[in-house]
Amino acid sequence: MSGAGVVIAPSILSADFARLGEEVRAVGQAGADWIHVDVMDGHFVPNLTIGPDVLRAVRKWTDKPMDVHLMIAPVDPYLEAFAKAGADLITVHVESSPHVHRTLQAVRALGKQVGVTLNPGTPVSALEPIIGLVDLVLVMSVNPGFGGQAFIPEAIGRVGAIRAMAKGRAMRIEVDGGVSADNAGLLSAAGADTFVAGSAVFRGGEPAYAGNIAAIRAAAVTGARAYAPPLPDA
Repeated sequence: MSGAGVVIAPSILSADFARLGEEVRAVGQAGADWIHVDVMDGHFVPNLTIGPDVLRAVRKWTDKPMDVHLMIAPVDPYLEAFAKAGADLITVHVESSPHVHRTLQAVRALGKQVGVTLNPGTPVSALEPIIGLVDLVLVMSVNPGFGGQAFIPEAIGRVGAIRAMAKGRAMRIEVDGGVSADNAGLLSAAGADTFVAGSAVFRGGEPAYAGNIAAIRAAAVTGARAYAPPLPDA
């Protein structure tokens, strides 16, 4: 699932929920690489979205990898349910569990790829003890809870700091929140390779999806050419 190159992962939070299966199929046919599923509990973040049953339903509409971002606490009791419902990659927050090592190990034991993320106000140093356990780090470029928020520019520097922290490990860096063709290049140049986009993909309705995805991809590919990997430690 990880692989190389730019990955575009439309967030179904911005899709038409009255026809969610059709929307998932449409963005897949329009060029999406993954499908991003934002799960919110109204407790860890101030919104309610979907549960495992909805994931199981939309899983039938696509063969694209399902990238599931769990914004819930406690998170451990629900890992197996989302794994069985069709998640390919499960991302949890460092803030959602007092024993995040154990949570990440539980995801791995379920046979899923492992992601970790942190809120914009949490220092990236919180990742240092666990970065060797994950396949992906998700950089939140908005405060989680709602779609359509404005991009937080400081996320670009956080991407660079996390890429340096990875010290050359084969690990994806994903960005979520206000991502568009306007900032994908800067994020890519800083070391990001996986881009979650909601409004920027779904705006304009189904006829626009392919063009929206292509624009984000083109900006990210251009930015990737400017990316300078961190120098190895002396």
